[in-house]
Amino acid sequence: MITAEQHEELRGWFAGRLPEDLFEGTADVTVDREEITVVGRIAEPELAKDVSDAQRAAAVEGRVQEFRERTREQRVAVAREAEHRFRRKVSWGVRCGAEEALFTHVAAPVMTRLRQPERQVLDTLVAGGVARSRSDALAWCVRLVGRNADDWLGALRQSLEEVRRVRAQGPDA
Repeated sequence: MITAEQHEELRGWFAGRLPEDLFEGTADVTVDREEITVVGRIAEPELAKDVSDAQRAAAVEGRVQEFRERTREQRVAVAREAEHRFRRKVSWGVRCGAEEALFTHVAAPVMTRLRQPERQVLDTLVAGGVARSRSDALAWCVRLVGRNADDWLGALRQSLEEVRRVRAQGPDA
């Protein structure tokens, strides 16, 4: 994990480096050991109020694709600089209305050891068609926990940052 100070440096660098007209407002910057993900808001397409949900979804999808193609060169230039400076891959995404779309991003392999009861959970998800493989099933479980334990995970991250701060003040620092 990175420190809160390093995360703030990253956020500040991207706030200063991103072209002003790229996103509406400030982009969200998330970072881990492998990747920096930059997600910004783009304008929703203007549609009549009475359009169908299907038409609205197609318009948002079209807006996201248009943004992705139009800004590719700008985003690649910023990513190259950031990857050199911060030694992590940079991925991009947008929010358009209530939708969020992530562009090409890192799928980092993670090794784990599971006992039979845990493997049976994964195998049940595979057998039930929820996932194609144990790997997909495990990713599904992690997304489910992430969605349902957001407050708890946030508190845990804050506690870890406090532990790092206290350790840095110790006698071996």
